[in-house]
Amino acid sequence: MIDFMLNGQPCRSDAVPETSVLELLRETLGATGTKEGCASGDCGACTVAIGEPGPNGELRYHSANACITPAHQLNDRHLVTVEGLAQGEQLHPAQAAMVACHGSQCGFCTPGIVMSLFTLHEQQRHAPAPLTPQRLEAALGGNLCRCTGYRPIRDAALSMDQHPENRPLWLDAAAETKTEAHAPSADAAFLQPTTLAALSDCLKRHPKARLVAGATDLWLESTQRLARFEHVIDVTRVTELNEIDEVALEDGRSGWWIGAAVTYSRLEPLLDEHYDAFAHLLHRLGSQQVRNRGTLGGNVANASPIGDTPPVLLALGSRLRLVSPEGERELPLDDFFLDYKRTALREGEAIRAIFLPRPEAGQTLKVWKLSKRREDDISAVLGAFAYRLENGVMRDVRLAFGGMAAIPKRATNAEVALEGKAPDLAAFHAAREALSNDFQPMSDVRGSAHYRRLSAANLLERLRLSIAQAETDSSREVMLHAYAH
Repeated sequence: MIDFMLNGQPCRSDAVPETSVLELLRETLGATGTKEGCASGDCGACTVAIGEPGPNGELRYHSANACITPAHQLNDRHLVTVEGLAQGEQLHPAQAAMVACHGSQCGFCTPGIVMSLFTLHEQQRHAPAPLTPQRLEAALGGNLCRCTGYRPIRDAALSMDQHPENRPLWLDAAAETKTEAHAPSADAAFLQPTTLAALSDCLKRHPKARLVAGATDLWLESTQRLARFEHVIDVTRVTELNEIDEVALEDGRSGWWIGAAVTYSRLEPLLDEHYDAFAHLLHRLGSQQVRNRGTLGGNVANASPIGDTPPVLLALGSRLRLVSPEGERELPLDDFFLDYKRTALREGEAIRAIFLPRPEAGQTLKVWKLSKRREDDISAVLGAFAYRLENGVMRDVRLAFGGMAAIPKRATNAEVALEGKAPDLAAFHAAREALSNDFQPMSDVRGSAHYRRLSAANLLERLRLSIAQAETDSSREVMLHAYAH
């Protein structure tokens, strides 16, 4: 049973474990304003807003793709759809701006765009900030429109504050409204533990259950393959998995244990402060809707060879903390990926946290992603390179790639070719030659084996040019930034 607030009204509904929010809305509740476009989280036509308490207890809304959000994750949450925004003839500023700027033609994608604008409007109310091109692209990058072009939609976003503040009256009272969440039985098909102890108990009783956090990949099994799940364990409510703890390790290193249920959006401020190259990658990891739901833990556990974050974590020397009914254990991320979609996770075991080391003095991280689209696309090749320059030679070289093997993998032979060497033509030529011993990539729809080998070698050459560029006083970039404005 799912108990939640729908556009300010209490709602209770039953659903099988694999039901999405979109299916619940359209097929069970008859709320058809939310549209189904791709059913894979790519187009944004199904965008809705989900409200949940922030750190100070204040209700905050984030955009989400209803087609790949598990319906049961609405339990004890507030859901806003396009039907809930207008008050009679009085339009919400997001709607009024779209009308005034002629931001809609066929109208199919419009509900999703309006909901992305609604969440942007709510963010501006809580924390006003300039609507820079970067912020607008982040807010609207997950919404596709084939009719109007994007300029009128952008104009609508920039002009929302020029329209009357006709927010639904129930929004202001929503934070004070408490739903009477139905506690699932111990043998329910969709389980939502709230503590680590409860999670361990769920894993003990259902060791073969599917674990879900953001569902940005798992739910494609339901929407694209029509899979059915006997038991699902939702880790997003587990307190310990939502924490970011700064720690010092026994070996002298320090860093952060990032809970496996921490979303990319929550992680972004930390990366902005300490790893700008990693933070930059997040701008190209899915859409805002995906980053609001997806998690670092899920990206690692999914073990996709073209996942965006594992190569970066490999280059940084990350570790994992795993939990099971038998207790906890740690292992280096290098030992986690075994083969295509195979990991070192044992039956009934889950990722509790990922260790992100604090940057060492003099350490540089470079991350470059190659994909067919700049935004909201999966990598063809991704390179992540960490190193230090000490007395003119490269130290602690770690080179990791995605898309070059059945797993995210370090280029150990190329690392040896660069370790202790000056970053000159000869050293990097040897490193590029060594890549043929590190990887034998395959061909698929995203790129041929030849393209991948050439691209990986070119990324190493870009690294060499970047190092050479840094030693000059020129402000020019070696290559146009992939998120340039």
